[in-house]
Amino acid sequence: VSTQSTGQCPRQFVEEACKKLAMSQVSPHIFSPPPPNPNWSSPNGATDFENEPPLLEELGINPEHIWKKTLFALNPFKKLERELMTNHDTDMAGPLIFCFLLGIFLLLSGKIHFGYIYGVGTIGCLSMYLLLNLMSEEGIDIYQTVSILGYCLLPMVLLSFLSLSIPLVGVFGYTISAFFVLWCAYSASMMFVVALSMKEQRFLIAYPIFLLYACFGLFTIF
Repeated sequence: VSTQSTGQCPRQFVEEACKKLAMSQVSPHIFSPPPPNPNWSSPNGATDFENEPPLLEELGINPEHIWKKTLFALNPFKKLERELMTNHDTDMAGPLIFCFLLGIFLLLSGKIHFGYIYGVGTIGCLSMYLLLNLMSEEGIDIYQTVSILGYCLLPMVLLSFLSLSIPLVGVFGYTISAFFVLWCAYSASMMFVVALSMKEQRFLIAYPIFLLYACFGLFTIF
């Protein structure tokens, strides 16, 4: 009798333990992550990626302003908004591309002037930066000076493209080159006038700018 009772005790103990385990209410999602909190917000205040600003805006690049300034460089008689000429809008991508294209077109015509382009451009931008800050009360940023002079180099890029098919050495070529130099100088002077509110000093600004772009015209001709 004692043997049967000792053999039944472990069996009864296991059965009772299984019943208790089956009756216990264990949640099937105990290892699942909790649902996201809808009231959570990121440090910058955005609740999702849809409200994130575009990448170009975070980098300080405004394609609309770039397009407007490029169109004004081609058509200086168009009305220019003053907000495009603020110190906060100092795009450098366009000027670097135009300088590179100018060097490429001159290279295709057999003229290696990359060093002259960037050297004269650097000296010209620094000179105009110092001159404009001495002439104006508001002052101008060096990056904005480079941006304006670089964008207004676009007509000179067109002249270098035309030099691939039209010889510029001669009366006809000199006339066309002078027209493009005046085109660049007028566009840049109008941009500086709008940025610095120096309408009465427009011709004083245009003269040194004309000399700067005349150097690029000489590079294109010779």
